Amino acid sequence: MQTTTAERLRQLRENLDAAREPAGATGVAKRAAKGIASPRERIAMLLDDGSFVEVGALVRQPGMPDALYGDGVVTGRGTVDGRPVVVIAHDQTVFGGSVGEMFGRKVAAAMDMAADNGCPFIAINDSGGARVQDAVTSLSWYAAMSYRQLRLSGVVPQISVMLGKCAAGAVYSPINTDVLVATESAHMFVTGPEIIRETTGEEVTLDELGGAFTQARNGNLHHVAADERAAFDWVRSYLSFMPSNCFDRTPLVNPGLEPEVTDADRELDSLIPDSDRMGYDMYEVLLRMFDDGDFHEVGDGAARNMITGFARVDGRPVGVIANQPLVHSGAIDARASDKAAHFIRLCNAFGLPLIFVVDTPGVLPGVEEERIGVIKRGGRFFYAVVEATVPIVTVVVRKAYGGGYAVMGCKQLGGDVNLAWPTARIAVMGAEAAIGLTQRKALAAVPDEQREAVRQGMVDFYNAEVATPWTAAERGYIDAVIQPSATRLEIRKALRLLADKTVRHGPRKHHLMPL
Repeated sequence: MQTTTAERLRQLRENLDAAREPAGATGVAKRAAKGIASPRERIAMLLDDGSFVEVGALVRQPGMPDALYGDGVVTGRGTVDGRPVVVIAHDQTVFGGSVGEMFGRKVAAAMDMAADNGCPFIAINDSGGARVQDAVTSLSWYAAMSYRQLRLSGVVPQISVMLGKCAAGAVYSPINTDVLVATESAHMFVTGPEIIRETTGEEVTLDELGGAFTQARNGNLHHVAADERAAFDWVRSYLSFMPSNCFDRTPLVNPGLEPEVTDADRELDSLIPDSDRMGYDMYEVLLRMFDDGDFHEVGDGAARNMITGFARVDGRPVGVIANQPLVHSGAIDARASDKAAHFIRLCNAFGLPLIFVVDTPGVLPGVEEERIGVIKRGGRFFYAVVEATVPIVTVVVRKAYGGGYAVMGCKQLGGDVNLAWPTARIAVMGAEAAIGLTQRKALAAVPDEQREAVRQGMVDFYNAEVATPWTAAERGYIDAVIQPSATRLEIRKALRLLADKTVRHGPRKHHLMPL
């Protein structure tokens, strides 16, 4: 039977209307009860207004008369700050956002689009994992999607936004993306509390097992946002520091600002306390070191003794790795090592110079640290620094002791320009520990009533003559001792010098990092 053009257009409108809400009024009511946005509303919050172009809206499972359009996922392309991105969003109202064959085909095609066009890939995740009724077909498409991550990894930025309850396969793919951001109400786990109770007998609540703050402390999430809008704003800000792909230059924003020392710079001259025992907030240093006081933190929910995030120097993004004296005195532990190693490799993959800001007494000692693998995990930190080929600028603001001196961008591990403030203390260990180790016999021979005064004299001598930046500068381990207020401009000069740095490692299949 022949149909008219008008009838065909009507059919198109009907199909597209059905595709916008595949589960109909029931699905809308389900979302309303949960108080969540639709996948297209979520995409609209992320992308520039009106930029989304959907791909595969009318895809559905063939041979199934009651199959729903979209098969549980919305895919397409759009822009963020005018730059192209590819985005997918799970639809909770269709099979719980689980993965079936056409779901897998759509996402695989979206990933190929991102790889072929060299643009970021963003996945908005709200899924129960593999579709049980699809059996091995679902598993095979999960594997196919995971395999495609190889094409994307280190080539284009990959971002996962975790919403709702994400389980099983719905967490394995995201964990292999560059960064994961979640809302406070999100959950992620391999197996839920019920399955754990049935298989192991362990009792655990949903929040204890996979709540967003729990997973952030575990190091699996790089940011926890208050709500979905805040999560998408974080992603947009993150992308503003990243190139579209590893072959592009990073975005340039407001270069040439404040070419002279400012009042904010001068505040650095008095920010470090006179006493080594007193703490201070490293964020106050970082806000005065970079353009506009702009700092986008990554991994703020874990290992707070190590700060990692993005800033700008003369308009260009840089990666910042800094010790936080207010947490464990800035000592480096196993979790901080993991956090720093991941961030360094992320910056290196996309060509962002690394700025180390150092104030650490070294590696955190303890039986628990040894048990959880501080040796191997610390080794990854070392390896990430050695492997990096981007420009590295290091600023020692106070303590740089032992392994902490080495791994925080020292010249011998590949630091290009190494600076120190006059307040820097560079040595194998702090004065108290050094005197206790090397002068034990001498102190034992001193009369009891004089011992504390003699010991304090030794400590003062060590601090004045050994643990100083002058010894390091004399031997060329530090390129310059600078006034703190000059730091921002000195980093700017250093990165101009290093703009054309090129390092190529020898041919091999791949490096062997201690995993």
